[in-house]
Amino acid sequence: MSYDDGPSMFQDQLAEKVRPFIDLIDYMRSIGIDKELPLPTIAVVGDQSSGKSSVLETLSGVALPRGTGIVTRCPLLLQLCNDRTVKWEAVISYGGKFRNEFDDPSEVVRHVEQAQNSLAGKGVGICEDLITLKITSSTVCDLSLIDLPGITRVAVKGQPDDIGAQINHLIRKFIKEKRTIILVVVPCNVDIATTEALKMAQEMDPEGTRTLAILTKPDLIDPGAEKNVLEIVHNKVIFLNMGYVIVKCRGQKQIDENVSITRAIEEELEFFQNHEHFRSLLREEKASTKCLANKLSNALVNHIKKSLPQMSEKIKEQMGEVKHLLSKLEGGPPLEPAEKRKYLIQVITDFNEQITQLSKGDIIVEENLFVLMRKEFAEWMKCLQNDKSNYHKVVQQVVDEYDQKHRGSELPGFSNYRVFQHVVQKLVAELKNPAMTTLQTIRDMVQKQFNHLSRESFKNYPYLHQVSKKNIETIQEQQSNIVKERIVEQFEMEMQVYTQDEIFNKHILEEGKTAGGKEHDTRSKYPGLLKAYYEIVVQRLADQVPMLIGYFILKQSAKIVCSEMLDLLHRDDTDDILQEDSEIEQYRAKLQAQLDRLILANDKISSL
Repeated sequence: MSYDDGPSMFQDQLAEKVRPFIDLIDYMRSIGIDKELPLPTIAVVGDQSSGKSSVLETLSGVALPRGTGIVTRCPLLLQLCNDRTVKWEAVISYGGKFRNEFDDPSEVVRHVEQAQNSLAGKGVGICEDLITLKITSSTVCDLSLIDLPGITRVAVKGQPDDIGAQINHLIRKFIKEKRTIILVVVPCNVDIATTEALKMAQEMDPEGTRTLAILTKPDLIDPGAEKNVLEIVHNKVIFLNMGYVIVKCRGQKQIDENVSITRAIEEELEFFQNHEHFRSLLREEKASTKCLANKLSNALVNHIKKSLPQMSEKIKEQMGEVKHLLSKLEGGPPLEPAEKRKYLIQVITDFNEQITQLSKGDIIVEENLFVLMRKEFAEWMKCLQNDKSNYHKVVQQVVDEYDQKHRGSELPGFSNYRVFQHVVQKLVAELKNPAMTTLQTIRDMVQKQFNHLSRESFKNYPYLHQVSKKNIETIQEQQSNIVKERIVEQFEMEMQVYTQDEIFNKHILEEGKTAGGKEHDTRSKYPGLLKAYYEIVVQRLADQVPMLIGYFILKQSAKIVCSEMLDLLHRDDTDDILQEDSEIEQYRAKLQAQLDRLILANDKISSL
């Protein structure tokens, strides 16, 4: 038999001070707090065939997987809960989803092996995923500990060559945490200083403040070696702050003879009581499984008490961080249809207000849009100014070469007005391409900032972002075409070579010329007259092109985009419009679940 329903060997463990603290850690682990911070626990480490499984089955009252090679292939969290009202029941869970309840102790081996096969695959490989086995019974002590794979040095058939390194990595992952008590299992009949398990514990806990060693198989000690074992137990060989306990668990012979665990514990007590060298260890509370259970429970509770202030502080710190992250995310759309429509109105209104403010220069997005536009319009002005020298040069050249190249049927001394008109038309027309370039540059600036607002306003709502982005692009294209037409019209109007006489005369005076009518016809005066006219053209184009671009590309575009977005409010598919980005939705749910866990943990700690 592997289980007895007789009276518990650990009844005196049911002290009120023990159970609440162990329950606290089990509860925190059950709600997933171990994902947020390491919890106080006991990790069981031992070389293969050290007697680790025997110790655990004695404490738990049930048989665990046994055999040669690697038997424990996944970390096994063994939660023991004493309940006088429960005969025996267990729950095994793993993989985050699988959970199975059963009430037959003989099924433990099958369920554990099934869990290991599910996580690590059939065979002899290992896996870092945790299996949780919770046993509630009137015959167990209150205790939680994690059984880790036995340390091995040589890979057997079917195992990867680096199996030893894999196991070492897994063990170190658990025992490196400062809140973990390292329970090292070492046979009495080996040189303790050479055991891999103790060496590893010393590396992770060099001061020995959180390491407790169990000496097993005292019945296999060679005669005369008992004194050496006593020196180890009395902390005279390798000092450990938590000390040593020696136990004698069921051997293979007792298992073959179906000796129950309860009977094995009784035989263990008789062994130490009758042992010439070890009977004194019973009085010193350094021998027997019962003593081990007491020591482990007290050690774990003390460790939990010591860790609570830091855990509480860490939980509160993480709560603040998670709340901050959640505050950066919108709460998501309401579930009620009426409230959801109100929410959609608000989301679109907020976007429209921002894009309107941007068009007025009331907000800055990444860079100041109006500063960028002014710089580009200044470049347009510079282009007009730079073209003056070429304009003056060409006009002067036409005057100088008029008789040789441009004179028609007119008499000497007379000039054909059309010749000079064509020159002005040709030179002014060359400014159209730079005007179109300015238009494209400003459009790119505005569209980039509109898109940025869309991305930020609708970052949680892909459909709204997609629709707004498409609207922005379409409207910008439409408005750009309007401005192109207006610019073309403007340059076609400039082909008239016209201005008010009063304006023209004013510019002639500014150029230092005489305004007399006859002198206007003097060919030598033409360069000055045409220069004055070009200044008028420059003044018209310097303002007109930026005003056209600013009005249609920025002001009108913003107004039309707002109108198009408001049209969405007339549709009935609000759910589709407000469909959240799956990653944002999952991230928010993850943060909320994390916050819920932390709040529950904080409340639980506060309740102690």
